[in-house]
Amino acid sequence: MSVFATELETALQAVRQAATVCRAVQASISTDSLDKKDNSPVTVADFASQALICRTLQQAFPNDPVIGEEGAEELKTDSGADFLARIVSECAAVGVTASGEEVCDWIDRGGLQEYRPRFWTLDPIDGTKGFLRKEQYAISLALIIDGQIQIGILGCPNMPLDSANPDGPRGILAWAVKGQGSFVQPLDEPQAATSRINVTSTAASQDARFCESVESGHSSHDWSGKIAADLGITREPFRIDSQCKYLAVAMGDADIYLRLPTRKGYQEKIWDHAGGILVVEEAGGTVTDIHGNAPEFNHGATLSKNEGMVVTNGQFHKNVVDAVQNNASA
Repeated sequence: MSVFATELETALQAVRQAATVCRAVQASISTDSLDKKDNSPVTVADFASQALICRTLQQAFPNDPVIGEEGAEELKTDSGADFLARIVSECAAVGVTASGEEVCDWIDRGGLQEYRPRFWTLDPIDGTKGFLRKEQYAISLALIIDGQIQIGILGCPNMPLDSANPDGPRGILAWAVKGQGSFVQPLDEPQAATSRINVTSTAASQDARFCESVESGHSSHDWSGKIAADLGITREPFRIDSQCKYLAVAMGDADIYLRLPTRKGYQEKIWDHAGGILVVEEAGGTVTDIHGNAPEFNHGATLSKNEGMVVTNGQFHKNVVDAVQNNASA
C-alpha cells in the first residue's frame, strides 16, 4: 500500500460524506427556484460540503492546512443566519451534529491562500451551474506536498457508471495516488471492487473527441472551435460541467479537454484543477498549460505561472498545444 494509505482512505471517506449532502440538496431543487434564479441550494451544499470535508481532515491530520474556495464570514452575519441554520441541518442529516460556530470553524479551516510545503486543496462543489441544472458537478480534493500533487480525488455524483448507458446507475468516485495509477468505484459502494482506468489510445488528433465546458464563460468556445478545425477534428464536442471533464478524459470518453482563457490575465484557481490533473496523468494522459508548461502548485491559491490548461490522452499533446498557440489571436 501507498505511504499515503491513511490520507487516501480519510479523503475518500470525506468526499463520500460530502457527496451524500450534495445529492440531498440537489434533489430538493425545484423548477420554481430555478425560474427565480435562486442559487441558495448550491450555496448551502457548497458550505456543507466544505465543512464536512474540512472536519474530517482536521480530525485525522490536525496540522494539515486547506486551501479551499469558501470562507464563513457571510454566515456569521445576521443575513447569513438562515443559510447557516440550513447548513447545520444538512450536516445533522448525515450524522454530524454541530453548532453553527463549529460549522463555521470547519469552513474557515479551508481559508488558507498561501503556499505551504504540505496542504490540501478543496473545491466543495465544482460546477455550480451544472449542480443547479441537476446535471454534472464534482467534489475535488487533492493533497499537495512540496508543490507536487500526491493524491487527487474526484467525486462525481451524477456521472454514469457506464458512459454507454447514460440512463443507468450514476455516481463515480475516482482517485489517483502519484505513481500508482487511477481508479474508480461506484460512489455509493465503498466495498465494491475498484477498476483501473486509462485514457484512450487514439493516435491521430483528427480522430479525437473534444471535451469542453457547457458554459462558454469558463472556456472560449470560439477559440476551441478554431483549434478543432486546425487539428482536423470533426466530431461533436462532449460538453459537460466541472472537473468531470478531467474524468471523461481519464476514463476514455474524450481525448482532449481545453480550458482556454476567456480574458487576459485570468489566473486559474488550484482547486479547479488539482484533483483532476493527477487522475488524468495517472491514467496515462498529459496535462500542461496552453504554452506546454507543467502546472505549478507552489504559488498559493492560483496557478499564477500558468495560463489555461490542455489535457490530452498524451498521444498528440504537442500538436494540440501548437494548435492552441497558432490560433491564440482568436
